Amino acid sequence: MSTFVLVHGAWHGSWCWKRVRRQLQAQGHEVFTPTLTGLAERSHLLSRSVNLSTHIDDVVNLIRWEELSDVTLCGHSYGGAVVTGVADRIPDRIRSLVYLDAFVLESGESVLQNVHASQRNMLIETTRKFGEGWKSPHIPAAVFKVNAGDCDWVDRQCTPHPLACFEEPLQLSGGLRKVKSITYIFATAWDDTPFPRAYERAKAKGWRTVTMACGHEVMLDMPEALTQELVAASGRS
Repeated sequence: MSTFVLVHGAWHGSWCWKRVRRQLQAQGHEVFTPTLTGLAERSHLLSRSVNLSTHIDDVVNLIRWEELSDVTLCGHSYGGAVVTGVADRIPDRIRSLVYLDAFVLESGESVLQNVHASQRNMLIETTRKFGEGWKSPHIPAAVFKVNAGDCDWVDRQCTPHPLACFEEPLQLSGGLRKVKSITYIFATAWDDTPFPRAYERAKAKGWRTVTMACGHEVMLDMPEALTQELVAASGRS
């Protein structure tokens, strides 16, 4: 059996992993789905000081204090930046790394540098207008081609996300190179995706790559298939 740590993307929380978490647990795996500081049930901790480093600390500390090892670590969307930082800091705890339709940042890059200019301008402008210049309102679920049955629920569940998380450059020390098993899962069925660049980076790095014909919220659109891919990435059944 495997240990999974599943990290959500921007505006989300542990709630988005419910279906996959239950399926993995039913197979006997140990599963952790931390909610990052300032989001969802931890939205009362939202502040200007929350940034990418805060969220990396969230996951590193979970792994350390739960005394986890041999972890399959998965990051969705913005969570890709988080898990990269985590794996770089504690590579000895990581068995496998999975990017789920996620950002793949090089050292010194930020999330905002890895989206289309129109998306970057939209995030900055909506944050200025509706988030006091630092709280980014969530992007409607329909934009991510979430299945129709889940769109309203996702929109109700999402909470503002600190813009600083998207602005802060990721600083890497080289520890990530010690992680030998890395998978990239690319969702192909939504428009204006910023992730072809990350997918191409993954292929260039020689990582295992998978495509899934669904919208960005793979854990909601195709939970059974995603569960199978996560187990495969872990190298264990």
